[in-house]
Amino acid sequence: MSTATSNKSKKVTTHGFIEMKQRGEKISMLTSYDYSMARIIDGAGIDAILVGDSASNVMAGWDTTLPITLDQMIYHGASVVRAVKRALVVVDLPFGTYQGNSKEALNSAIRVMKETGADAIKIEGGEEILESVQRILSAGIPIMGHLGLTPQSINKFGTYAVRATDESEAQKLIRDAHLLEDAGCFAITLEKIPADLAGRVARELKIPIIGIGAGNQVDGQVLVMHDMLGITNEFSPRFLRRYHHLYEEISGAVEQYVHDVKAVNFPNEKEQY
Repeated sequence: MSTATSNKSKKVTTHGFIEMKQRGEKISMLTSYDYSMARIIDGAGIDAILVGDSASNVMAGWDTTLPITLDQMIYHGASVVRAVKRALVVVDLPFGTYQGNSKEALNSAIRVMKETGADAIKIEGGEEILESVQRILSAGIPIMGHLGLTPQSINKFGTYAVRATDESEAQKLIRDAHLLEDAGCFAITLEKIPADLAGRVARELKIPIIGIGAGNQVDGQVLVMHDMLGITNEFSPRFLRRYHHLYEEISGAVEQYVHDVKAVNFPNEKEQY
């Protein structure tokens, strides 16, 4: 069996994430929220799947990630886990389930792990949530951190603009990254920050740094699947590369179906019993 085939069939673990960084192999990550799509992208060889609270936007139609609930995240997480054979599955803890109360944070994380079967959870923030991070890790639950643009704090920032462009915020981000690593997080996502800053963090830390809008000096990349496939067509930040344009393809297919039904062209004689 070739190395490539072996790697594609071997289950990715949190330890495997760190090994990938050590050998200089970039990590690929996409979001997914349901069984069917998770099955496709897992089979295509993705290293990790993030069941993101971005489900609030792309699945439920909310403007922010804030409204999605823990029960809803567990539903999406369990749907994805049932489809996945290889990828590491990480589930976001949603807004309000871990900030300010480390006991509630632990209970939320336990529910996610028990009820979804996921491999890890992800939470946003640095020093301000460190107590929650430590309590969750003490229970043996792996954590992926998230720094930079943290969408759950949108009402605090008031904008989705690039973060950590000034020296004070950049220094805080670096400190927070070290705090999360020292606490025991197995990886950190950096969102929408200057590429050189992200590269510095990736070089200073031993754990993998996954970027989204954080340049190419990090250890891996994550995108929202609906954006990458062009299912959403109104969101076009600089960091997004569309690998397909499914909005147009799906719309065209549905238009053709409507036409065929109305023209009594579907089903034809070969498509009936």
